Amino acid sequence: MRMRVVRHRDRRRRARWRRGLLGSGEVLVTVGAVLMLLVVHQLWWTNREARQGAAREVRTLEREWKDGGATGLPSGDAASRGASPGSASAGPGPSAGARTGAGGGGRQGASGAVVGSGWPRRSQAYAVLLVPRLGLRVPVAEGVNKQDVLNKGYVGHYPGTQQPGQAGNFALAGHRNTHGEPFRYLPRLRRGDTVEVETRAAVYTYTVDRILPRTSARDSGVVRPVPRSLVRPGYGYDEPGYYITLTTCTPEFTSRYRMAVWGKLTSMRPRG
Repeated sequence: MRMRVVRHRDRRRRARWRRGLLGSGEVLVTVGAVLMLLVVHQLWWTNREARQGAAREVRTLEREWKDGGATGLPSGDAASRGASPGSASAGPGPSAGARTGAGGGGRQGASGAVVGSGWPRRSQAYAVLLVPRLGLRVPVAEGVNKQDVLNKGYVGHYPGTQQPGQAGNFALAGHRNTHGEPFRYLPRLRRGDTVEVETRAAVYTYTVDRILPRTSARDSGVVRPVPRSLVRPGYGYDEPGYYITLTTCTPEFTSRYRMAVWGKLTSMRPRG
């Protein structure tokens, strides 16, 4: 019977293979662990941090309003102009779509009179959004910048759209996933649900009226003064009014499309 001769060279080759396999396994385990940590960071840690920060900002705003501080919507909001939701079917004023920078020389209200001396600063939190069906209570900040607004768990106000209670479209954006994800459950809203916006001057109640389930991320029509989708023209309005628009990404964990929820101003009450 012949004996098999194992050469040292064969043993060394097999040892190298074993070391290579072990090394590759260790690399895969490490990569998997890093990816898991990244997922945990995105899905849990960013939400935790953003929600806590947003809750603190809400408390800060409410405390300053109670103490009579200057934080909040400047004097050009609807309450300080004496606007009435009963006139919500009326058209926007001569310059409803216009705005000036903070510290500007004012603007025209619905009556044509110049009111206010400025707008919220960029990234400034100045209002609180409440959506009872979603158990949502978050700050509203000026602008839709991710780093300074949306990633903080805030809802962002589209620059160039109207402010709460004004004729036209008060348009907002918020994350659906990660960083507080305030609009994660936006698809749960139904016609007739209420959406409240608190400012230093007043509390505005909007009633959900229409929902656009999906449109292009570039569909600017949804935030126009008279909102109507440019991609799906069957969704939207034909006449001026007092509107609110809530937008977010869809489907979940993507940013390919947008959805929009529209409401109409139905009541306004002064604070205090």
